[in-house]
Order: sequence, then structure tokens, then C-alpha cells
Amino acid sequence: MPVLNFIKVHGMVKPSFREKTYRVIFGTDTAAGQRFDIALIYFILLSVLAVVLSSIGSLQAQYGAWLFKIEWAFTLLFSMEYLLRIYSSPKPLRYIFSFYGLVDLLSIIPTYVALLFPGANYWLVVRLLRVLRIFRVFKLVRYLSEANLLLRSMYAARRKVLVFFTVVLVLCVIFGSLMFLVEGPDNGFSSIPRSIYWTIVTITTVGYGDITPQTVIGQIIATMAMLTGYSIIAIPTGIFTAEIAREMITESNNRQCNVCNRIGHHAEAEYCFQCGVTLPVRMIKT
Repeated sequence: MPVLNFIKVHGMVKPSFREKTYRVIFGTDTAAGQRFDIALIYFILLSVLAVVLSSIGSLQAQYGAWLFKIEWAFTLLFSMEYLLRIYSSPKPLRYIFSFYGLVDLLSIIPTYVALLFPGANYWLVVRLLRVLRIFRVFKLVRYLSEANLLLRSMYAARRKVLVFFTVVLVLCVIFGSLMFLVEGPDNGFSSIPRSIYWTIVTITTVGYGDITPQTVIGQIIATMAMLTGYSIIAIPTGIFTAEIAREMITESNNRQCNVCNRIGHHAEAEYCFQCGVTLPVRMIKT
């Protein structure tokens, strides 16, 4: 096998169509692969623009036929690309069930579903998720590492956030039930679920104004709900901020100088701040 790879690399054996396709479609480290991905990103943006324009009534009435043809042209193009990715991938199932594989599939399904359910084609805006490939195309590893740090922080804070939302849900049910008893159907609080909806709108400080308390006791309860909302609305932000700070500290502590064994270096540091030698290459967590 090593001899065969050596022969292929040095051009002694002509690569197959599948290998050539793989290098172009998946090979972001090759010139052809980068050109393909950049062209793909432009096509994605143009296809999303066509979907957005088709939602404008005046443009749809005047250029509806052209926009329909453009939408189907992009869909057929992306469908062919999706099939080529499956064909050329060494592990097709792994690609199909990967994040990018699922996004690629979701980017073409709405057009076909729209044949049975009109309006489903507007879900084609999910194609914008495919633009995330730009991070791989231009080797923006720093951005990927920061995204991983954010994801790790969100995962670490999941239990605290779940407890917080459970408490908020309990408060909403309590306030909603009280408003249903105090105000009643005559003032718009026709049921407990509708009263809970009003409580959520009030606690989140959105305040649509479609339902308003009319009685004095109801207004007092509404005031308490508003003050509660102002008091707790910043808690999730504080939880995420604390987890992000903890992850950043952990990441800096993981960077240790090989000479003086000093830890606590900045994630982007290149030299040890104590002895000045070059630090080991930063490892990106996935």
C-alpha cells in the first residue's frame, strides 16, 4: 500500500475519477478544492438571495417564473454535488450523518417538498448554514477554536441553565394562575395557558400589550412579575460568562512551557512570558 501511494503521488498511476472528485470536493488544501468551495459559497449566497427575492410580492408577480427556474437550477446543482460527495467519500455513511452532510441534505429537500406542500421552498434559507465551510476553506482555525470554546462553555452550563429555566417556568405557572383567578375571562385572561403566555411576555420584558390587567390586584401582580423579570433576566448571561471565563483559564493553563514548566499563557501567545522560549503549538480541542 505505501508503494502504491508513492506511485500515485508521483504521477506514475493515473488517479481514478472518484479520487479526482474527492480531491476537488473535499480537498480544501488543494487549489482546485479551494476554488470549488469558493465558487460553491457564491452559488449558495445567490440561491438564498433568489429565495428572499421570491418572497417579495411585486418581484414574485413580475419575475416569478425566472425565480422559479433559478431556484430549481440551484437545487439540481446542489443535488448533483451532494451525490458526488457521497460517491467520492471514502466513508459515505459518515459523511451523510455528519453535520455538513445533514446540512447539505436539508439544503435541497425543501424544493422537492414544495411540490407537495407549497411554501416549503422558503426553508431553503437553511442553505446559509453551508457558508460555514468558509472557515475550512480559508483555514480560519482561530475562529474554529473560539467556536469550540463557546460550545464547550454552553455544554458545561447546561445543568445550571436547565435549573434556571425550570424555576422560571414554575414562576410563570404561578403568576399565570394568579392572573387567571384575579382577572378572569372578562379581561382577556380566558384560560391558564393564555395567562401563562401573558406572564412569559411580561417577565421577558417584551410586553406586546395584547392582554393587560384591569384590576388593582392584577396590576400589583403584573408589577411583581415585571420586577421579577428584571431581576432574573441576566442570570443566564452570567452563567455563560462564568463558564467561558473558566474555559479560557483552563485553556491557558494547558499551555505549559517545555523549559521552565510555566503555565497560564494566553491562548494566542507564541513565547513564554517567563523565559522567552517558543511555546508548543496550540492544540485545538474538538
